[in-house]
Amino acid sequence: MKNRSRTRAGVVATLAGLAVLAGPALVSAAPAVAATPADCPWMDTSKTPEQRTNLLLDASTLDQQMRWLNEVTAGDPSITTTPTQGGLGQPPGPPVTFAAQVPCVAFTADTDGPWGIAYVGGTTAFPVPVAQAASWDLAVTKAKGEAMADEAWRKQYDNLFAPGLDLVRHPWNGRNAEYLGEDPFLAGTISATWVNALEDNPNQPVSAVLKHFLGNSQELDRASSSSNMDARTMHELYGLPYEITMKESKPAGVMCGFNQFNGIYSCENPDLLTKYLRDDLGFDGYVVTDNTAQHSTATALNSGLSQELGLPLYFTPPRLHAALDAGEITATQIRQAAYRVVLAKFAHGLMDHALPATGRFDDQRTPAAHAVAREMEDKGAVLLKNDGRNLPLTVHGKTIAVIGATASNTPTNGISAESVCSSPLFGLSVAPLAVDCPNPSAPLDAIKARAAKDGNTVVFNDGSDIASAAKVAAAADVVIAFGYNRTGESFDLDTINLFDHGDELIKAVSAANPHTTVVLETGSAVLTPWADSVPSILEAWWPGEAGGDAIAALLFGDVNPSGKLPITFPKAEADLPTGTAPNAQYPGVFSDGSTTRPAGSKEIRQVNYTEGLQLGYKWYDQQNITPQFEFGRGLSYSTFNYSGLKLNTTYDPASGAPRTTVSFNVKNTSKIAGSEVPQIYLTFPTAAAEPGKRLVGFDRIDLAPGERRTVSVVVDAAAPNHPYSIWDTSSNGWKTVPGDYVVAVGSSSRDLRLTGTVGVDAPTATVPPTITGPGEIGQTLSATPGQWTQPQLRFAYQWLRDGQAIPGEDKHSYRVGAIDAGKSISVRVTATPHAGPTGTATSAPVLVRYGSTVAVKANPATGDTSTRFSVSVQVTAAASAATAEGTVSVVADGRTYPGTLLGGTAVVSIGRLPRGTNRITVQYSGSQTLQPGAADTRIKVS
Repeated sequence: MKNRSRTRAGVVATLAGLAVLAGPALVSAAPAVAATPADCPWMDTSKTPEQRTNLLLDASTLDQQMRWLNEVTAGDPSITTTPTQGGLGQPPGPPVTFAAQVPCVAFTADTDGPWGIAYVGGTTAFPVPVAQAASWDLAVTKAKGEAMADEAWRKQYDNLFAPGLDLVRHPWNGRNAEYLGEDPFLAGTISATWVNALEDNPNQPVSAVLKHFLGNSQELDRASSSSNMDARTMHELYGLPYEITMKESKPAGVMCGFNQFNGIYSCENPDLLTKYLRDDLGFDGYVVTDNTAQHSTATALNSGLSQELGLPLYFTPPRLHAALDAGEITATQIRQAAYRVVLAKFAHGLMDHALPATGRFDDQRTPAAHAVAREMEDKGAVLLKNDGRNLPLTVHGKTIAVIGATASNTPTNGISAESVCSSPLFGLSVAPLAVDCPNPSAPLDAIKARAAKDGNTVVFNDGSDIASAAKVAAAADVVIAFGYNRTGESFDLDTINLFDHGDELIKAVSAANPHTTVVLETGSAVLTPWADSVPSILEAWWPGEAGGDAIAALLFGDVNPSGKLPITFPKAEADLPTGTAPNAQYPGVFSDGSTTRPAGSKEIRQVNYTEGLQLGYKWYDQQNITPQFEFGRGLSYSTFNYSGLKLNTTYDPASGAPRTTVSFNVKNTSKIAGSEVPQIYLTFPTAAAEPGKRLVGFDRIDLAPGERRTVSVVVDAAAPNHPYSIWDTSSNGWKTVPGDYVVAVGSSSRDLRLTGTVGVDAPTATVPPTITGPGEIGQTLSATPGQWTQPQLRFAYQWLRDGQAIPGEDKHSYRVGAIDAGKSISVRVTATPHAGPTGTATSAPVLVRYGSTVAVKANPATGDTSTRFSVSVQVTAAASAATAEGTVSVVADGRTYPGTLLGGTAVVSIGRLPRGTNRITVQYSGSQTLQPGAADTRIKVS
């Protein structure tokens, strides 16, 4: 499939202007301004970052505050005039002038950082982030973060655009290697550890910016496509890594993506930047655009954007003043945007520590950082297949054939070990790597050196001639064949097969020699149609500067493989969650239904995430499709036994959240020391409508031969990954569905060794809700929630009329109206814990009675003292044909005479009365359907 969206010339032009992308240009940074708090009160470090930010902005004019809304002028206080943005890869536009900055503002500088410190050379080429995720190792992630921060500082950078948190939705995306896999919990957990490590040295402060928010899952038409997904998919999948990172670390900022999100550009989307990011996630950092991803001034500012990346275009003083004059924005909004940028710099220490005066163009690599790169590849490479214990290689005195261009540092048609060391900056063969990797450790050299120790001979064939490669393979005892792909920013892949006829090469070589091991050097999942014909497959990813040494050590068993897949490898393209491309899911469609952009068209491509929650392994589980290699898979030269599963669930006394401690034993049953990554998955109750299962916990353990260890992992409903919850679109909040949750523990998402069940109960009412007050028209009823099995609950009320919800009546009280006459009124109480399932209970009903009319007539109306009187009483129902029942009381001459209604009437004898005018009163006691009533009459006695 042809997905190329930019011309080669356009990319070359982009590369020529790359300095613009990397923040303010810097050759020699000035030392920090020496100032006393009296001169610059915002430099008083005894004050909070919030106080210092307000002091600085109080001392700034509105035009000075505008400086913070552009990355260039925010970073370099000396700049007052700068070119404007001309477009990615285009010459700059005309200059624009900013007001001079207030004193005592530090120089700061940004650069990209998912792979390592980018663009400038002289920095460590780590394995790509997908390999980092494949290690499932928080310790090595921490080491990488610390090494990156140190190199960034010495390279005169103190703000990194990393980690990248776009989930891997499909293997076509050109930037999958920059991201942390397909699972939001794994990605978020690694990301939070990474951010904490980057920001962990207060004397050399470096801050982190997460990217690309949100749904930036393809490079094809990334700036002219809309990622369309429902709210539940956004919260449970694509937004969750951001939520986890924000709650378990303190990133300074978030970078919004090029794409539209549900029809609105991400960098001017209020649902993303304000409602979700600020209101739902509580993020208080700043939001910066990706380069050229901004499309407006007022709309972007009103939506919550803080800063424009690179040269200014929309957040310039002339455009901001024009929007102010038009009433489209306010000065308060400009200050709010500036506040968020400045606060991040104070909060992360960037204002208090001057960057080094030199170092940008020096080689800042260290042996310690190189060792981290090596450890990352040791732990991140994944042994996908190893039939018959083909690996590790234990041959002596044999011939080993190494086949494939990426094994060698000598280029073949421009391809070498350097080509797959890290991500290309752009997805063309002419593009350099994002992080320079000159003369990396080449697999061929490392294999030769290691093979020689066992008396083996290594021969090499670059694989460019398949027949020649097969001949070399046939003559060897063992074959190691390398396959690769290569892609990067601005381009998606044309194929998810191996490049340069790699599949045909492996088929030919393995047919010539059955003892063939395949080493994959890819940035994401690829098809492996030859998998059944080879005994061993090692996924090495793009392995960084130490990759060759690591690959050799893994193949010969000097290092025991321990990586686990953070993505699923499909058997066929049709098995993908997005189906066979091209379609509406990928790469998306236009209004005429076509997937091909019409020439010259600027129409927005609609990319529909109709697979919803069925991302990655959840899709394969739900659709009962067997993948080629499942999520979480990774073999070892050791073997491991799982046993003794114990599940202990408690409820937090304050929040009611279920908290399950999952304990089990893992034993190394081999004679080889090894590392295992036990994984914990939850399958939800059917009522949750949650596809497949969900990763909710993992650990990484090192075990000596024969060693057994008890592993305990806590699955806490109150944790940022919401392991027991789904996003409930009706309440716009997280909800735990009561029922049985199946806990599965194992070595991968499909190699599950232990299972158990956790019953999650909703709170129940031990004393039901009650209603106080008369059930009469015009009266007010009040509800009490009753007593419940859990404390610290939030209560919501819904009043019911004859069991049906009364619209808008959701307070704890209800005023009875005429419409309620003859109806049963009750209240349903919903009890919600902080993180557990909700419970409901309903009160006993109160019957609202009709009004009654009482008529009374004296018999006779006059008489003398000898007359025996009686009264006739008639009770009727207002607005009803109901017949009155019950009793009446007649009071005459201080005495009470009872009567019983029959057919709504009663005749009550009251006897003789004294001389004069006697007042006769009648009280109707009411019934189940009628309210009480009263009437009176007078009798004259002579």
